[in-house]
Amino acid sequence: MPDQLLEVRDLTVEYDTGAHPVVAVDHVDLDVQAGEFVGVVGESGCGKSTLLFAIAHLLSSPAEITGGSVKFFGQDLVTMSEKKLASMRWRDFSVVMQSAMNALNPVKSIGAQFQDTIMAHDEVVDDNRPAEVLRLVGIDPIHLKSYPHQLSGGMRQRAMIAMALLFTPDLIIMDEPTSALDVVAQRSLMVQIKELQRKLGFAVIFVTHDMSLVSHFSDKLVVMYAGQVVEFGATRAVFDHPAHPYSEGLLDAFPSIRGPKVPLTGIPGSPPNLADPPPGCRFQPRCPKAFEDCPKIEPELYQVGAVQSRCLLHAPSIAPAREVS
Repeated sequence: MPDQLLEVRDLTVEYDTGAHPVVAVDHVDLDVQAGEFVGVVGESGCGKSTLLFAIAHLLSSPAEITGGSVKFFGQDLVTMSEKKLASMRWRDFSVVMQSAMNALNPVKSIGAQFQDTIMAHDEVVDDNRPAEVLRLVGIDPIHLKSYPHQLSGGMRQRAMIAMALLFTPDLIIMDEPTSALDVVAQRSLMVQIKELQRKLGFAVIFVTHDMSLVSHFSDKLVVMYAGQVVEFGATRAVFDHPAHPYSEGLLDAFPSIRGPKVPLTGIPGSPPNLADPPPGCRFQPRCPKAFEDCPKIEPELYQVGAVQSRCLLHAPSIAPAREVS
């Protein structure tokens, strides 16, 4: 497929704990097309950020990719040398970290950090490029002389996005870039990211624990739970007709600004310990729709209309019997 940008297949990431490994990303598949916006959602600890760091090959010990492939324009990043990877980061794909205050160097100005990025790649870049990308994200170029502590939280995140755009990459990976912002700043930043994407044509993988944040911005949605993808499909399809009980629970956990007031139900219990996940379906201890087969059979991703769902209620050999009972 000519517009296939990223192809992740059977990706597995383990944390070496000394006793036995903890599988934080468990045989995940993901396709991203050119210019597409893909949201990745789930509770804290479900493996979202580990997945992103594995795709960008930025994992540090004790995390390690133990299986699968990550093909970017047909090149496998998993087997690629560190030197080749370093040349591709920022130029072909870039990463926007969760906390800009921690990601930016506190003792260097924004402009100096932009120059460091340019010099690291030996790229010929217009002298006005740093000022140009700052304008793209709505920051006056005068702030190239500012230090991170002199900027607001929203401006720091925009500066990080501007840095990610220096070489106009094909893919930008964003790890909860709005988590430290208030709701007004979150909305403003999301609108700006989407406008930049339409203007420049890059693809986005956007991680968040807040489904409502990506509801109007992402093209496809990946719902993760306990290291696995439990639902995947077009964002609108997942929101309108969630096929997995966990997706339903996430949607019921935030209020709607339209329609009648309804009580927020939330999801009972806590995510499982990945060092000792429950048998069968990993969501079954918390699932309101669990039945007798759920602790016995580990579900696959089943096609349910326009989405895929990892739930035995949709298993061809099990679901019909369940419906009769």
